[in-house]
Amino acid sequence: MMKRMPLLLSRTALAAMVVSFAGCANVSGPLVGGSNVQYGDARAVETVSNEFGSTDLQTIAESMARSLLQARVITNSRDTPMVTISEVQNKTSEYIDTRTITDKIRVQLQKSGSVRFPINANEMQGQVDELTRQNQTGLYKKSGAAKIGKMEGAKYRIQGSISSIVKRNANIKDVFYTFQLSLVNIESGVIEWADEKDIRKTSTR
Repeated sequence: MMKRMPLLLSRTALAAMVVSFAGCANVSGPLVGGSNVQYGDARAVETVSNEFGSTDLQTIAESMARSLLQARVITNSRDTPMVTISEVQNKTSEYIDTRTITDKIRVQLQKSGSVRFPINANEMQGQVDELTRQNQTGLYKKSGAAKIGKMEGAKYRIQGSISSIVKRNANIKDVFYTFQLSLVNIESGVIEWADEKDIRKTSTR
């Protein structure tokens, strides 16, 4: 009996060690996508390449929103004007997610509280579906259902475009971006405000 005791103890110790290591492994968790992932400053200047990037997006959205909010047509308005925004046109030779630019500008303007936005054309079907559900399914009280025909139309429309001029030689690539934005009175067709923002990016080999 005494001769088998060391073997039993060693087996018990081994089991304890296995459980201990397993516990440590569970605490750290699996490494998904590598172990070098870290957060960066979303406001830091992005210089990975001279293509259109996050810094350009932020600069354009903030500059255009600030300029538009200072326009007399907005500051002199007696109420909070209803404004819609068309997707920015990409006139460059590179792929640019202009929907992101458009949405960024809209968010900046909306946060100011100086303008209001109706839903855009891409969101209209969801609005129609909700109105139909409340008024035609019989599931909602008529007194509490949103009324059809009460949507508000925009008084002004924002439209814009981004274009670029690219020059290069054996060692240097120069990209000059021009972003233009304007505010149009939908009823009269008059351009009430316009502004532009230029960005130049140069890289060397």
